[in-house]
Amino acid sequence: MFILKILFFFFLFILFYVYLGYPVIVFLLAMIKNRNVKKDTYEPYVTMLIAAYNEEAGIEDTLENKLTLNYPKEKIEIIVISDGSTDRTDEIVKQYKKQGIKLLRQEHRAGKTAALKMALPKSKGEILIFSDANSIYEQDAVRKLVQNFNDPTVGYVTGKMIYTNLNGSPIGDGCTTYMKYENFLRRFETKIDSVVGVDGGIDAVRKNLYQPMNPDQLPDFVLPLKVAEQGYRVVYEPEAILKEASLKSSKDEYKMRIRVSLRALWALWDMRHLITIKAPKLFAWELFSHKWLRYLSFIFLIGLYFSNLHLWNQGLYFKIFFLMQNIFYISAPCSLILENRGQRSRILYLPYYFTLINVASAHAFIKFLLGKKQAIWTPRKG
Repeated sequence: MFILKILFFFFLFILFYVYLGYPVIVFLLAMIKNRNVKKDTYEPYVTMLIAAYNEEAGIEDTLENKLTLNYPKEKIEIIVISDGSTDRTDEIVKQYKKQGIKLLRQEHRAGKTAALKMALPKSKGEILIFSDANSIYEQDAVRKLVQNFNDPTVGYVTGKMIYTNLNGSPIGDGCTTYMKYENFLRRFETKIDSVVGVDGGIDAVRKNLYQPMNPDQLPDFVLPLKVAEQGYRVVYEPEAILKEASLKSSKDEYKMRIRVSLRALWALWDMRHLITIKAPKLFAWELFSHKWLRYLSFIFLIGLYFSNLHLWNQGLYFKIFFLMQNIFYISAPCSLILENRGQRSRILYLPYYFTLINVASAHAFIKFLLGKKQAIWTPRKG
């Protein structure tokens, strides 16, 4: 029983550290170090790359949005890469040719990473901006992004994603809360040195720092790591805002989380040298704490539950804690039942979303162990 108690408190400590301890430490370090980005008015020539697959429902709104951005028209190039689209995506994009929007077609569907690689030689911008095909930018988003590149130490900038969830849903509320938590971390990680997580729908990188990636590698995960590996900072710009509709279906969100988690696990494995002894210590600590431990949290959750189960007779504390765990996990399917009935409970959406992303991580981890990879993606269903 002594060993079980040690394991129980070990699992509890790791989970406490991942979700609360690490953010608190980051916050305190940011107050001490506070490494500000030297922002200033900066208007380089930029290329916006939009990878699209069967996006006929939203591509027109996205292009209209990009054409009205508050940035000099003569200094922005917009390229849409159609990844073997079979709907009207290409036809719609072609209608904007006279307005300067270029269409490239990747004839055989190969995924976002391959699409970006295809467009790179045709891009004229000093700065590359990555947008999703359903991302709606605030008017000054590009200006806010590129002002960070006035600082020569900055190589990659990520903006702030806001999920639009007007009707409300457990998934939408969960996404919103999750992004607020992530953005809190990014804000203070930037003050320390670099962030280790970005939003693929509103990112920018110096073109000369872009490095080719394997088709199965997640570009908005691997590329920032490659930039940091070259000695440049990856920073968060909270005033560069994009809006996207959150997923409404738990099934769609679960599939998306599996896909993202699987590609993230492969990215972490491919870039595992960044947490070795030879890697920069601060960034290695951030990457290990924020990403490695986060994606593997399900292991510690399972360990905590079953060690607690075996310690049921070891005192009132273990009984109470085990009951609290059961209440927490039982509330997750209760939220799903209410969702299927068209009802919702704000009390239940947090345990529901927390459980969903950790189960998805476990599912993805099994696929990772089996050697499965995923290069292509399916458009979000907001």
